[in-house]
Amino acid sequence: MESRLPTPKPASWRRRIISKQEPIRVLVADDQPHILEAVELLLAPQGFAVDCVRSPQLLLEALGERDYDVLLIDLNYTRDTTSGQEGLDLLARIREFDARLPVIVMTAWGNINLAVESIKRGARDFIQKPWENERLLSLIRVHAELHQALRRARQLEMENRLLRAEGMPEFVAGAPAMQPVLELIAQVGPSDANVLITGEHGTGKEIVAKLLHAASQRSRMALVAVNAGGLPEGTFESEIFGHVKGAFTDARSDRMGRFELANGGTLFLDEIANVPLRQQAKLLRVLETGELERVGSSQTRRVDVRLLSATNADLHEEAKAGNFREDLLFRINTVEIHLPALRDRREDIPLLAQHFLSRNRARYRKQAVGFSPDAMQQMMQYAWPGNVRELEHTVERAVLLCRGDQIEPVNLAIAPARSSATSFENMSIDEVEALLIRKVLRRCDGNISKAAEALGLSRAALYRRIEKYGL
Repeated sequence: MESRLPTPKPASWRRRIISKQEPIRVLVADDQPHILEAVELLLAPQGFAVDCVRSPQLLLEALGERDYDVLLIDLNYTRDTTSGQEGLDLLARIREFDARLPVIVMTAWGNINLAVESIKRGARDFIQKPWENERLLSLIRVHAELHQALRRARQLEMENRLLRAEGMPEFVAGAPAMQPVLELIAQVGPSDANVLITGEHGTGKEIVAKLLHAASQRSRMALVAVNAGGLPEGTFESEIFGHVKGAFTDARSDRMGRFELANGGTLFLDEIANVPLRQQAKLLRVLETGELERVGSSQTRRVDVRLLSATNADLHEEAKAGNFREDLLFRINTVEIHLPALRDRREDIPLLAQHFLSRNRARYRKQAVGFSPDAMQQMMQYAWPGNVRELEHTVERAVLLCRGDQIEPVNLAIAPARSSATSFENMSIDEVEALLIRKVLRRCDGNISKAAEALGLSRAALYRRIEKYGL
């Protein structure tokens, strides 16, 4: 029976800042304890940080838990096995995970053919057992330092590309809760990895998608955004995959789908939890093979697209409930970036509020330049169930209503809702509906699925009302 190695998940969000004082981290894999002990006794006194594992499975798990500068791996792990196939298979899995990670293989004395084969398959170097201590130390130090230098260069290049990008939205994120987000964007942005962006409605998932696209090698190509929550099930397939003339009643001409429009670039699929279950298999096929057919056509077309997805739903729970394909979930969340709610990053409220004030002050030619202490206190104490988006709309409205140079609490209109029956007498139906939705969203902590159920609406219908009322 063919053994399957686990797929390593990306290392933790902590992006390491490389410095001269940081030790070189080495991961060693060998099934013989005395080999692991000998390597550790050699490297540790030299200032190397060494982790040892005894199987390919444990090595892949270790890669998912932390970053390493160099790997030292044996080619045989099963007793009395000398073919080296286990090590070559492991080398292939490491290359899939991170092709830049330097790997040094250990081979038995005189098995030069196997060493050459490992080099052909991506290993950086090899050393024969028993090794010469100075040669092993030299190999590890040279490859690790080169890897660190290249990583620093890639990080600087990515940051410079972000700074040079034109038309990018400003991303205000100074709170400690946002540091993991910033570091993950820097770490995975330059790659082609599929990213799942999670968080409550209005937390800024689309802005993160734009930043990821800008940091990638695809930044010169299109970023195509689709709100799956706003697509009726009947038109989803046509919108995503396209159609040919005559495919259905209103198909008067051929039309490209969003995947083809994003070819060579990035497709951002917002509210992916709303993708109809029967369409998820077709979406999975495109992600796995890069192939699709337009509705009504048997001609296969190839696309090269990086997928960024976003949702405020718990897709793992949706998968358990049978509402979302588990295999599709594994495909779209190579890396997951979770955005905290605004109430969990209150340190950013003054910065965000001032940013929105400056933008709308120029847009509406108003004289307001700041917030009164009472207004700022009210914003800091408010729960913001609609998160950053609600703050943006609140500040925009306040700028329009403000008559002086400071925004006051009365301009914000975020005081607790009045409870008396007479308070509804002067309100329109839309205002009452907006107030009800706001209260239910607050009670459900911004969870769209729970709020929709409580209101007796579908998720798509609730999304339409949220957009309509700017919640």
